[in-house]
Amino acid sequence: MSPEPHPTTSMSKTAPPAPPGQRGEDVIHNIGYRNYDGPRLGRGYARTSLFDQSLRGAYGLGRSAKSKVLPMILFAVMCVPAAIVVAVAIFTEAKQMPVDYNSYVLRMQPVIGIYIAAMAPQAVSLDLRFRVVPLYFSRPIERSDYVGAKYAALSAAIFIFTAASVVILYVGALLAKLDFGDQTKGFALGLACCAIFSLLHAGIGLAVAAATPRRGFGVAAIIAVLTIPYMLVGTVQGIAFSQDNTKIIGWLGLGSPGTLVDGLQSKFLDGQSDFPSGQALTSMQASLYVLLIVVLIAGTYGLLLRRYRKAGL
Repeated sequence: MSPEPHPTTSMSKTAPPAPPGQRGEDVIHNIGYRNYDGPRLGRGYARTSLFDQSLRGAYGLGRSAKSKVLPMILFAVMCVPAAIVVAVAIFTEAKQMPVDYNSYVLRMQPVIGIYIAAMAPQAVSLDLRFRVVPLYFSRPIERSDYVGAKYAALSAAIFIFTAASVVILYVGALLAKLDFGDQTKGFALGLACCAIFSLLHAGIGLAVAAATPRRGFGVAAIIAVLTIPYMLVGTVQGIAFSQDNTKIIGWLGLGSPGTLVDGLQSKFLDGQSDFPSGQALTSMQASLYVLLIVVLIAGTYGLLLRRYRKAGL
């Protein structure tokens, strides 16, 4: 008796092949994708968009209501004292403003420092933490474009933050009917002081924030870098003044970003120095102040470029 054929063998010989139309791998589905044939806006548009996004983010615009609370509170804290100064000047019919434009900004450095510490990590640390920077570089944008847009955006945000109070003081001075020419000159020099302050502190804040993807670490580090040297320099200057060693006070001002701007504005922007002696800088000291500010701005920008190259993004 011969053995029966195996069922698989029998079916493979007798089963007809499946029609080609029933094989799933042979079917091409048209799901409606189309090529983009619109204008290519290029790197310039990408830089502008990144700047706009970062500047708006520095004030919580375009984000949740929770993101707007801190920057708006700090902005109010920065501006309300200026409004109080204006009210006092108007109602007392003062012959001059109780505080000049440059001095007001420098005396509000603790508030400005908190704002920078909160917003600089918002600008760069979160991109590093969530690894979205490669998505930026997948577009026609270079590392220098990214760094330049972030630097410009934070500088502009700090400038708005500081210059708003200067504008309030200027409007109040005009309402108090103080000399228009003197106040306009002081206002212009005050804006120049705000611009220098913003460029210097934006670079320092971004360089520190970009060193870590952890936002909390960045906030603490920025507060330490901006606050500790400023307080230490002020304390040592006070000790030197109490011992009648006033010659060293100007040299000590080279030790922190805040005192650097203070010395610069007192020498070149007709401001009043908050140094204990109140003395103007010598020509050599002033040259070193300018040189160090330029080096810090250029150096922090260079550190940011190096940071993003080393990150391998």
